[in-house]
Amino acid sequence: MIRSSGSAFQPLLNPVADSSALSALAAAAPLIILFVLLGVVRCKAHWAALAALVCALAVASVGFDMPIDLAGDSVLAGAAFGLFPIMWIVVNAIWIYNMTVATGHFDVLRRSICSISPDLRIQAVVIAFCFGGLLEALAGFGTPVAITSAMLIAVGLPPLKAASAALVANTAPVAFGAMAAPITTLAALTHLPVHDVSMMVGRQTPVLALVVPLVLVIIVDGRRGVRQAWLPALVAGVVFAGAQFASSNYLSAQLTDVVASLVATAVLVLLLRRWRPGTVVAAKVSSDEEIAAGVGQAAMLAHKVEAGVGGERVPVAVRSARAKPHGRGAETLRAYAPYAVIIAVFSLAQLPVVKHLLEKTTVSFAWPGLDVRTATGAPASSTIFHLDWLASSGTLLLLCGLIVVPALGLEPRAALKTYGHTVRQLRMAILTVACVLGLAYLMNLSGQTTAIGHWLAGAGQAFAFLSPILGWLGVAVTGSDTSANALFGSMQVTAATDAGLEPLLFAAANSSGGVIGKMVSPQNLAIAAAVTGMHGREGDLLRKVVGWGLGMLLVLCLLVLLQSGDVLGWMVP
Repeated sequence: MIRSSGSAFQPLLNPVADSSALSALAAAAPLIILFVLLGVVRCKAHWAALAALVCALAVASVGFDMPIDLAGDSVLAGAAFGLFPIMWIVVNAIWIYNMTVATGHFDVLRRSICSISPDLRIQAVVIAFCFGGLLEALAGFGTPVAITSAMLIAVGLPPLKAASAALVANTAPVAFGAMAAPITTLAALTHLPVHDVSMMVGRQTPVLALVVPLVLVIIVDGRRGVRQAWLPALVAGVVFAGAQFASSNYLSAQLTDVVASLVATAVLVLLLRRWRPGTVVAAKVSSDEEIAAGVGQAAMLAHKVEAGVGGERVPVAVRSARAKPHGRGAETLRAYAPYAVIIAVFSLAQLPVVKHLLEKTTVSFAWPGLDVRTATGAPASSTIFHLDWLASSGTLLLLCGLIVVPALGLEPRAALKTYGHTVRQLRMAILTVACVLGLAYLMNLSGQTTAIGHWLAGAGQAFAFLSPILGWLGVAVTGSDTSANALFGSMQVTAATDAGLEPLLFAAANSSGGVIGKMVSPQNLAIAAAVTGMHGREGDLLRKVVGWGLGMLLVLCLLVLLQSGDVLGWMVP
């Protein structure tokens, strides 16, 4: 349907030959190109996203009769959302992490974590699962895999096991990573309340958290590891899962992984003061020089985000943790200070009075020239841009960073220089996210996503089982749960609505399924292989983790199927 001058554009469900299947096939063409370029051709993510975007423009204009100027305007609106709030959150989160590396407090934190237990199996749980979850909460984008892989190598774990453990651990926290950027994106694109999405995802991913520590113990030491170290693994999984559920449902989506990681670590520390395995698998303690080299490499590779871009070192040299002018205790407190500040600031921001004041500063306006309705004739809410410049998680993280600067003893000039380097490190990731969000907005507003969802709805009740697989596939090829939610979130809601099922359940299933795809994404495999010195052995690494990934995906598919019916339907808010 071509828009006449002065009228709104309204997409049709079956614009291609009046066929649902052909319309869905045409609409899927940009996604197919994206998947093939990323998964088969191994093209860099920003080039793949640009190619898919060009294809989507052609499909929108020719197949779905969307005026080219309106299509271009849709892309700009999506790109703007990709820059703010999504990349605004990521840049400020990684800036805080970079400052801890630049001042040497990251190494202090590493030593503090490793002092919890001399047993290598338990250290794998603490480093890859607990600390990796904290890194995912603050940064995401490959950072946890890079850093925890290097740390596990530093304590003596063989390269293949170190990389595998880091990849498997980087699952359960992903949906709430980068200050809940995937949840924020999913809620914005599906027009579901953020808290409702957080609650539903928080009733799915904790099931994965229950088993991940046990899997890590198996990876490190096989069946013997389970027999001897099952207790701390089980405790870590249960506590993390419980804290993740509680925070996502009753506290804050942004704080979910921070709270879960810190609470699980604290409980493990208390447990290990009174208990240790009958046989301790001793970890090799590397020299300071080896540790510094490993951390330096990890810091650089952490910024090989899903765009596949080589990172740069932070501008200030990483200083040895042996330099403690204020004493060991003071430096340890400084190392934990950034996370304490983040918890405090975000907790205050959730207080009703403070939250109301912050939200009053939000400016909402119709995106210029974007006059679009949905297939049902209702005004498309994606055309309204919300500039929550003060209430945004990114702005709160910036405030946290400003507080952290003096807490870490970093000079303002060095902090500013670190910020500039952070932006440069993420420049290609910024381009990629802008392109992916532009693609998502274009597919949504032109009717392409609706056409695919309308066709998928024909699967009926069976779609409940298939729903997480879409999210898994999206993250497996893009390396980002945020991108997967941008691509498939609206499609899941449309399919669920057309099939008479609960939209919130399927939107959450997309994000929950996506977290499992993280361990097999080519970008994460490449980062883990590079950090552990396994260049060219990504295939070996993939075979090591793919079985665990498929097993977890099957469990999640069954869970969503049961949640869609009478058996576990009570779990849906």
